Amino acid sequence: QVQLAESGGGLVQPGGSLRLSCARSGSIFIWYIMGWYRQAPGKQRELVASLDRDGQQNYADSVKGRFRISLDNAKDEVYLQMNSLQPNDTAVYYCYQDLATRSGRRDYWGQGTQVTVSS
Repeated sequence: QVQLAESGGGLVQPGGSLRLSCARSGSIFIWYIMGWYRQAPGKQRELVASLDRDGQQNYADSVKGRFRISLDNAKDEVYLQMNSLQPNDTAVYYCYQDLATRSGRRDYWGQGTQVTVSS
């Protein structure tokens, strides 16, 4: 069974950096999209960054130039490098993957990791 586990969240001061990691366990046939979403208190979950098999990257306008998504195929891990963090980046960050397994194609989500930007 496929599981996703995020790590790397925490408390950081404005202007600081964090790198989130998402490790996948379980066997898959192929991945289609990997990405990161976030949800701030009282707000809807929103896409932060995504990467597809063709290498196409998409970013929310609010994080362009500050965040970068990357992938380590050998480790089955996807990362989100977050620089110049601002208080409005505070949210729970979720790893998301669109995968095909022996059970078919579906979306998978991690449990989330808290990122708090505050002085």
